[in-house]
Amino acid sequence: MTAKHTFAGKVAIAGIGATEFSKESGRSELRLAVEAVKAALDDAGIAPGEVQGTCTYGADTNPDIDIARSLGFDDLTFFSRIYYGGGAAAGTIQQAALAVSAGVADVVVCYRAFNERSGNRFGAGVQGRAPVANAEMAHFASYTPVGLVTPAQWVAMAAARYMHVSGATSEDFGRVAVADRKHAATNPKAWFYEQPITLEDHQNSRWIVEPLHLLDCCQETDGAQAIVVTSLERAKDLKNGAVVIEAAVQGAAKGQDMMTSYYRDNLDGLPEMGLVGRQLWETSGLTAHDIDMAVLYDHFTPYVLMQLEELGFCGKGEAKDFVKDGRIELGGALPINTHGGQLGEAYLHGMNGIAEGVRQIRGTSYNQVTGAEKVLVTAGTGVPTSGLILGKDH
Repeated sequence: MTAKHTFAGKVAIAGIGATEFSKESGRSELRLAVEAVKAALDDAGIAPGEVQGTCTYGADTNPDIDIARSLGFDDLTFFSRIYYGGGAAAGTIQQAALAVSAGVADVVVCYRAFNERSGNRFGAGVQGRAPVANAEMAHFASYTPVGLVTPAQWVAMAAARYMHVSGATSEDFGRVAVADRKHAATNPKAWFYEQPITLEDHQNSRWIVEPLHLLDCCQETDGAQAIVVTSLERAKDLKNGAVVIEAAVQGAAKGQDMMTSYYRDNLDGLPEMGLVGRQLWETSGLTAHDIDMAVLYDHFTPYVLMQLEELGFCGKGEAKDFVKDGRIELGGALPINTHGGQLGEAYLHGMNGIAEGVRQIRGTSYNQVTGAEKVLVTAGTGVPTSGLILGKDH
């Protein structure tokens, strides 16, 4: 493994843009994507004709050439997609950074857009999928016959084992939800703006699948988010300056599956996030102690506790104590998800979390962490995943 990736510290995020976050957008996913990309370019002060590259998720329905045509891009010299759902989030930024640093494209736009509430709802599960005989679909055959068909059911298996091994309780999971909703309540862009919850609210919310309550599960969202990546030197002179990409990595660990890595020796951790963490620290030269705040992928609360352990913010089995006493809230030792996360702001497969990291470095978050100069952002958990460290340009 290289001690420092060649693009680290030389490439930057120059623009962010999003649509509103809703439950029924009333417009096509393509239009959402175009709106977010245009907003991100405007934020950076870059004309559409200057974009040379794009990167999105394998699951996105919006071809780059349609966005290019809609916004008036000129020739594209780079276009890429990252698979594995929300695990792609920071991976899109890594791909963009690689393209920029290699001279393949000067400006790359990363985007994610969907009508995930009013259209295709991922949370509904896989029972409606056609039984296609290929490797991508074959693994479903090992657990759908016994009723494990939804993401909540898949995560519940690992969460129950984690509770047994670590001693964590449902209330410990609930502290993540309370912190997220506290931050969302003061973020006007969040779906749950002005709607904080208490730990009692969490405990009284209905079961989805034990040990997950309703308030352990992220919401479903219609919307889009886009991010503009270019060289650090160019970003310095743009409208909103540069947010430095200190590190950007991907990771798929041994025995990896999509949300159902049940054949590993242990189910009480996220080895893929441990792999991401080790790379982040090695390639950036930073440690967990250097991070001012974190945006941790929170589609289900138990995986936030596991991430804190895998990334080295606390020891194995210690996250249940780490999240107590407001430590992960604004003003605490490690504020997380200051935009409200996917539980509170919006579920955009993690792309909106990257935007919040940018705002924290810029000093423009609605829940600004004083003096934030190093921000860690993670992508989807339980799947092949990715992570970022963003920093201030000095």
